Amino acid sequence: MAELRCPCLSGLVYDECCGPLHEGLLTGAATAPTAERLMRARYSAFALGRPEYLLGTWHPSTRPKALELEAGRQWRRLDILGTEHGGPFDTEGVVEFRAFYRIGGDRGELHERSRFVREAGRWLYLDGELLG
Repeated sequence: MAELRCPCLSGLVYDECCGPLHEGLLTGAATAPTAERLMRARYSAFALGRPEYLLGTWHPSTRPKALELEAGRQWRRLDILGTEHGGPFDTEGVVEFRAFYRIGGDRGELHERSRFVREAGRWLYLDGELLG
């Protein structure tokens, strides 16, 4: 059986890319070292239907009480357009991305500038600004 390529399109297999971050949320064994890595892991969580990871990496000040992923939405591609800060020694970072999806026969795109903060050594998603 072929190994699953990571949905974030890093070129790695899931178990060597976003998989350890998804599992690390439960065990505390692995956290994203940069804002971009968290963005990629969150995208993969959307693609694989893992709302627990999304909620667990969302800053408490902006996190919703619950998150229901849209049934039928298939996330197809993530393009990272740019980053500002968000490195292993920063406390804030921004990642601009485009994410492409399908719902039935319709195609769509999400273009966002996401803000991240690093607290107690963990990157967290703060909020995002949708772009045209």
